[in-house]
Amino acid sequence: MKRIKIADATLCRADNAFSFKEKIDIARQLEKLDSDVIELPEIQNVRIDTLLIKTISTFVKKSAISVAAGMSVESVENAAMALSTAKKPCIRIELPVSPVSMEYVCHKKPDKMIAWVEKIVSFAKEKCPTVEFCALDASRAEGTFLNSIVNTAISAGANEITLCDDAGEMLPDDFAEFVKNVAENVSVPVNVRCSNQNGMASANAIMAVRAGASGVKTAVSEVGISLESFAAMVKNCGNRYGFCSDIRYTELNRIVKQIGWVLNNAKSAKGSVTSLVIDDEPIHLDANDDKDTVAASVVKLGYDLSEEDKARVYEEFLRVAAKKKVGSKELEAIVASVALQVPPTYELVNYVVNSGNIISTSAQITLRKDGKDLTGICIGDGPIDAAFSAIGQIIGYRYELDDFQIQAVTEGTEAMGSALVKLRSDGKLYSGNGISTDIIGAGIRAYINAVNKIVYEEATE
Repeated sequence: MKRIKIADATLCRADNAFSFKEKIDIARQLEKLDSDVIELPEIQNVRIDTLLIKTISTFVKKSAISVAAGMSVESVENAAMALSTAKKPCIRIELPVSPVSMEYVCHKKPDKMIAWVEKIVSFAKEKCPTVEFCALDASRAEGTFLNSIVNTAISAGANEITLCDDAGEMLPDDFAEFVKNVAENVSVPVNVRCSNQNGMASANAIMAVRAGASGVKTAVSEVGISLESFAAMVKNCGNRYGFCSDIRYTELNRIVKQIGWVLNNAKSAKGSVTSLVIDDEPIHLDANDDKDTVAASVVKLGYDLSEEDKARVYEEFLRVAAKKKVGSKELEAIVASVALQVPPTYELVNYVVNSGNIISTSAQITLRKDGKDLTGICIGDGPIDAAFSAIGQIIGYRYELDDFQIQAVTEGTEAMGSALVKLRSDGKLYSGNGISTDIIGAGIRAYINAVNKIVYEEATE
């Protein structure tokens, strides 16, 4: 039975709808689905995107991680650097091959494009053991030229080829014949990526597989081949036509719904005080775990710490682990309490929060900086959101809120509340702790604690 290779491109959305943490959560789910490849877009911000890819590489072991490149030598170097810790790295060279797109996107004539493909694929092969050449807009390329550029890429070291029907104009039978003509004349696997502009993406893909294609590019809730619909087609028709995939069908519906929820709420959720955590792999540590294991768990939580802070975290971990097992929450608290401790730039002077069911929630916060009192007043969606907005007004910036948690640390009517706030700046995660008998006060103190860490590090860079 023929096994279809599934590469998922959900994280390559052009609108960049997901936050840093949401991208990590989605990659976790795709790994659990046994996707053969998790695709990521070309690196734009070297610092943030490299941190993201290296973080994903810490837990993605079964799936290959593929990063796009090809428009410049620098893009290949950035991809190789980001993939340096991945177990199954792949550099994806994506270049247009139709006459119009070559001229418009790359400003190159056919002979110049062939020369560039030879150069850039050869360079990528030097940097990474697996290189994929994606012929963008291949269905509108001239036949002779397409064969020439595909063979050039293979000779330069490409391990596989992807033919892209970006226009979505070909009917399934015609697309299958188009793929067959290429697949029969090359020595490497051929994948397909189809637009769903006319509702035929899954049909085109399955016919291409029958005609010789080895892999299919899918995505969740995307304009191309829908992962859920294509997987259902493989499951329902595979026995009859002799093909299958490694996708875990029992997990598919649940995970697709979770990713779809993130997608549908990503834009509205940014900046809010709620955070979706998707079935993360649990962290279970005890006193027998070494420094490297603890450091790897810290990376899973999304933190990028210095060696000095890693040492502090491990020292505190040993103290806590001597009394109890350490999970995600305990490790978060350890990081927040001992890592990147800095002199406070902002100090809380006072706060007033007004809330009720017949009025809009408002917050007035006063902070002290360099001996001067600064006040912010904001209306928000609840007391915490209003308070955080007021702080953002004072400091002049509202950082991305990655997570917010509150829990009681003592019992009774005068119970102390502990708040944990995680903020993200330039892709890096900063956490702050706050304790108060007032949960809003605890949240405010935690937010200020995290802000002080960001401000201090930015000032010392």
